[in-house]
Amino acid sequence: MLGNIRDLPSAILPSAIFSALVAVLTGYAGPLLVVFQVAEVGKLSAAQLSSWIWAITIGCGVCAILLSLWYRHPVLCAWPSAGSVLLVTSLATYTYSEAIGAYIIQAILLILLGVSGLFGRLMDVIPKTVVAGMLGGVLFRFGIGVFSALPSAPLLVGAMIATFVIMKRLGYRAPMIGAMVVGLIMSGLQGQIKLDNLALALTTPVVTAPTFNFAATLGLALPLFVLTLTGQNAPGVAVLRNSGYDTPINGPITLTGIASLLTAPIGGNGINLSAITAAICTNPESHPDKTKRYSAGVAYGLWYVLFGMFGATAVALFSSVPKAFVAAITGLALLGAIASALTTAMSEPKERDGALMAFMLTASGIELLGVGAPFWGLVLGVLVNLVLTYRRR
Repeated sequence: MLGNIRDLPSAILPSAIFSALVAVLTGYAGPLLVVFQVAEVGKLSAAQLSSWIWAITIGCGVCAILLSLWYRHPVLCAWPSAGSVLLVTSLATYTYSEAIGAYIIQAILLILLGVSGLFGRLMDVIPKTVVAGMLGGVLFRFGIGVFSALPSAPLLVGAMIATFVIMKRLGYRAPMIGAMVVGLIMSGLQGQIKLDNLALALTTPVVTAPTFNFAATLGLALPLFVLTLTGQNAPGVAVLRNSGYDTPINGPITLTGIASLLTAPIGGNGINLSAITAAICTNPESHPDKTKRYSAGVAYGLWYVLFGMFGATAVALFSSVPKAFVAAITGLALLGAIASALTTAMSEPKERDGALMAFMLTASGIELLGVGAPFWGLVLGVLVNLVLTYRRR
C-alpha cells in the first residue's frame, strides 16, 4: 500500500480526476436525490438529513481511497440506491431509530458474508459471460439516458454528443471532459444553472440511538441486505472483472460492511461496491494505463470526502445543473464500459444465449418478489447456460 501511495503523484492524470468528478456528479444527481425524498417521508430534521448525507458520502469516499490504494485497482464504493428507494415506503412504517437498528443488522450480515468468503466463491462460479451480460444490462439503462434527454434539450445534448465524437476522432484521451465543458458553457448561457440558494456550510454528524425489533429486521434489514448484494455488490464485482481486475472480493465486502456499521448510527443506510460510477472510472478513458487507473479511484474518494464535508451544500451545487446535462455526460462516460461488457458477454459462442438473456432481463428493470432485475438476470443467465452447455453422459 505504501508503494502505491508513493506512486500516486506519477499515476494520476487530469483525465482520472475528471472521470472521478463525473462519477461523483452521477451519484449526486441521481441516487442522492432519493435521500431527500426519503427524508421528507420519514419527517427527518435538516440536521438528520445532513448527517445522513455526511455518513454515506464520507463513508464511500474513505472506502474508495483505502481499497484503491490497497489493491492498486480502481475499487469504487457507493450507497445502496435500490435500498434508498425501499426506504421511501419503509420510513413511513418504521421509526428513524428502528431504521438505524436495521442498518446495523444489515452491516453485521455484510461483515459476516465477507469474512466467510461465501460471496466471493459464488461470484467465481458464475460464468464471466453471464456476469458481463448482467453488467451490460445494468449499464445500458443508464447509457441510453443520453438519447432519452435529446427531446427535452436537443441543442445541449446534441452539442455534447458532437463534441465527444469530434474529440475522440481527433485522438483526445478523454473526450468526455470536452463534452462536459461544452455542456456547462451552454447550460450557463441558456440560464439553466441555478446557484441562488447555494450556501457554504460544514455538516455536523448527528448520532441516533438504535432500536432493535423483529419486525424491522424482517421488513427492513433483510430486504436491504438482499438488495445491497444483488443490486450493488454483484454488478460492482462484474465491473471490476470485466475491466480485467481480479480484485479479491471478500476484503472489499468486509471493509464496506465495517464502514456501514460505523456510519449507521449517524444515519448511513449502507456502503457497498459501486457499479455505475465504477464503470466510469475503470475504463481506459479515465487512464490509458490499467496499472495506474487506481488513481481515478483515489480521486473519486477524495472528491466524495470533500463534498461530503459540506453535505447539503454539495447536493445543492450538483442539483443546480440541468438533468439533461447529467443524463448526457453519464451516458457518454459509460459508452466504453457498455462496449466492453457486451464484447465479453458475446465472446463465447456456446454461452451467448445465457449472456444475452441475462442482459435483456437486467435491462428490463423488472422487480420480482421485491428483488431487482440484476439478481434475476444472473439467475436466468446461469440456468440457460447450464441447460445449453451441460453435457449428458
